[in-house]
Amino acid sequence: MTEVLFTLTTIFVAYVVYTIVNEQKMAAKPAEHEVPKVQAVVVESIKPKPVAAKIAAKKESPVAVKKPTAAPAIPNTGKGSVRNPKTGEIATVTNNYRFTKRWIKEALVSEGLLGKVYKNNELDTATEAAIKTALLKLESMDQYRP
Repeated sequence: MTEVLFTLTTIFVAYVVYTIVNEQKMAAKPAEHEVPKVQAVVVESIKPKPVAAKIAAKKESPVAVKKPTAAPAIPNTGKGSVRNPKTGEIATVTNNYRFTKRWIKEALVSEGLLGKVYKNNELDTATEAAIKTALLKLESMDQYRP
């Protein structure tokens, strides 16, 4: 019974694919497009009289423009690599804390560079700046150099 059902399903799928391919072949033939002949039309140009325009210059009072508060400068860590002193694993340090390996996050806390391991929903611009500076310090430590 399952063999018959499988055969019928295969035939139906083949039929659907066959009809779709044939419809695309028929639609691919472009219809001949007839271009109508262009007739030359002469238009008399009317010259407008010059008009003296007076432009009223309005001085607008300066509005206090509120500058957006600048986020703290986040140093670019690049693609540095660090070595796990316990296992010898060498991992790249990414710009995004979310993709940083767990042992790197724990090393940041154990070295005292961060207060805790942050969750993804706890990250904001200030903590990301602190994390990136901590990652730079971790890369510069001798025991974590590859």
